[in-house]
Amino acid sequence: MAHISRYYDVKRDPAGHRFLEVRVTGFPLLHLPLLNKSTAFTEEERRLLGLEGLLPPGVSSLEEQKERAYLRFRQQGTPLEKHAYLRNLQDHNEVLFFALLEDHVEEMLPIIYTPTVGEAVQQFSRLYRYPRGFAMSTAHVERARELLGNVHLQDVRMIVATDSSAILGIGDQGFGGMAISIGKLSLYTVAGGVGPDKTLPVELDVGTGRQDLIEDPLYLGARHPRLTGEAYDAFIDAFVQAVQERYPKAIIQWEDFSKDTAFRVLERYRKVVPSFNDDIQGTGAVTLAGVLRACALKGEWLRDQVVVIHGAGAGGAGVAAAIREGMGREGLAPEEVAHRVFVLDSRGLLTDDRRMEDYKQPLATPKGITEGWAGTDLLTVVREAGATVLLGLSGQGGIFNEPIVRAVHANAARPIIFPLSNPTSNTEALPEDVLRWTDGQAIVATGSPFPDVTLEGQTYQIGQGNNAFIFPGLGFAAVLTRASEITEGMVAEAAYALADFTARESPERTYPPTRALRDASRAVALRVARQAITEGVAREERVQNLNDEELDAFIESRFWFPKYLPYRTAEGASPDLT
Repeated sequence: MAHISRYYDVKRDPAGHRFLEVRVTGFPLLHLPLLNKSTAFTEEERRLLGLEGLLPPGVSSLEEQKERAYLRFRQQGTPLEKHAYLRNLQDHNEVLFFALLEDHVEEMLPIIYTPTVGEAVQQFSRLYRYPRGFAMSTAHVERARELLGNVHLQDVRMIVATDSSAILGIGDQGFGGMAISIGKLSLYTVAGGVGPDKTLPVELDVGTGRQDLIEDPLYLGARHPRLTGEAYDAFIDAFVQAVQERYPKAIIQWEDFSKDTAFRVLERYRKVVPSFNDDIQGTGAVTLAGVLRACALKGEWLRDQVVVIHGAGAGGAGVAAAIREGMGREGLAPEEVAHRVFVLDSRGLLTDDRRMEDYKQPLATPKGITEGWAGTDLLTVVREAGATVLLGLSGQGGIFNEPIVRAVHANAARPIIFPLSNPTSNTEALPEDVLRWTDGQAIVATGSPFPDVTLEGQTYQIGQGNNAFIFPGLGFAAVLTRASEITEGMVAEAAYALADFTARESPERTYPPTRALRDASRAVALRVARQAITEGVAREERVQNLNDEELDAFIESRFWFPKYLPYRTAEGASPDLT
């Protein structure tokens, strides 16, 4: 069995009860967040571990600690202050952090993830308190494997890695992108059941294109322009090779890469190391799930819709691919789909007679379809195409104005309008405006959380198309099945699993409430794991012949839950962390 950490392992006593065997004691133990129970150490453990006199004499239960921590959380003034408090708690005591988050996920998800994480990224160098994760810089490319060996975790299964080139809708954030990797992995644990000692946030610090960061005396990242071309590729190659050697069972989620590199990195490595890009594939899957539910709410099929996607970056491209795949599943041929899915970038509709980046070419509409159109701007495309679905992934706040929304409503009694860009300031339209402009008939979902809208005495639930409904279950299934590759079929199955879960548990909604995040992730994990087995990419022998009930039980048995285990010292345990 692989060791979990340089400092401890989980073992079982003769009766089968789990305990932690620790190889560090005393004051240093209190500074390892995966080991620190703080005031919950029992009197016996305090004697055993050399902690007597280092803690207040009172012994607290986990429930009492949660009560105290929640009180402190509520005392924080702004969302950013609450974010900083929770991150400090995580860096002090992981079990307490996840236990608190589990109890208050609906309240705290917008704090640890979107939209607050965007501000935390921007302020990362000023808020920095405690080292977390793996930071790879250009100074250490040749020693990547050696440096990865400095990480005390021995059996990492889930990595989120970013080069910080396209963070949310706020662009190049240099080293600050580490906050995104940390936040995503928190959701893998609280929603997906991946133990925190199996996760590793990674910042691939290839530099920054922002001179203001380079000149900022408090900036913590590498102070040079971003690597490009062969030097960039060599950097990513070195990272992937180091991961393969150090953590051969790990899955990599590529996070917030610019559109110039996102597709290239995904295609270059997806068959080299099991990996996926959440901005492309996760966004596509969660959007498809919501659109499927919206179609069902008005008694129609996806194949009957005309979909206009505003935004042709990584997210927009992923959504276009997912919608086209969904229409194909419902029987439409590719040439028929071409008349029903239209993608626009900042210059207007993508058509195959335009010069554009390579990744956009599959998104382009044949020029013949638009012959005779009055133009290719958003309003004209909505009118000429007869759009019934409008999806925003442009990051252009307010771009879905009243004339555009009313034009979609003219094509459909119940238009589907999803302004999905993050953070909140970048959302293409406010839900209240969309509902008012459509006389309450639009089916609306957003990327950032919005409160329900009351209009003329009727309350409308605003679904949140949050990738957190997809990536934890997708990644957890890949980890459990030891998938050799994360296939497009697995990603698509995640979308349909989420749509089916919502139909079953929240039949009047486009997406489930965030309090159902863990149940939704488990439903996604079951279907994705089954798809991995069906496609022959599952390498875990224990899952090969399980029926759905047995597979679900296997998944449930491997969910990590935040609770304290008893401690024992390993032979030769020392307070010396080295």
